[in-house]
Amino acid sequence: MLQGGRLTAWELEQAGVPVTILPDCGAAALLRKVRIHAVLVGADRITANGDVVNKLGTYGLALLAREHAVPFYVAAPLSTVDPATAVGADVVIEERHPDETRRCVGSVTAPPHVRVFSPAFDVTPAALVTAIITDGGVLRPPYERSLAALRGRDSP
Repeated sequence: MLQGGRLTAWELEQAGVPVTILPDCGAAALLRKVRIHAVLVGADRITANGDVVNKLGTYGLALLAREHAVPFYVAAPLSTVDPATAVGADVVIEERHPDETRRCVGSVTAPPHVRVFSPAFDVTPAALVTAIITDGGVLRPPYERSLAALRGRDSP
């Protein structure tokens, strides 16, 4: 959907944050070539055990960060935490329409009969997450405990 280039880059630039856009498949080369101090991603959903559901590619980025000894942080509002879902494997992942992969910016990029696997999201295991940064504080592993403690603080 090119969201990073179309929306996220613009928002970061508006906030005065220096921006460099790279294709998803360029992350490995960048982490190998340049000293990256941290990886920061958002989240669409965080399960009770700290698994992170986010845009496709987040899991791969977490694996790359681990391989290159780079801390991997998730920044998300507490409203993203879903205590009713125990683990990421319990989340049903939406699949994009095949034509979103077969076409790009109105041009056909693959034969129409070719099968497409195009999940909209992936699940990053909590074990790959250095910390979860929320509006309620910074949470550290074990996330089951830190998330539960945070919810307990917010209870009446």
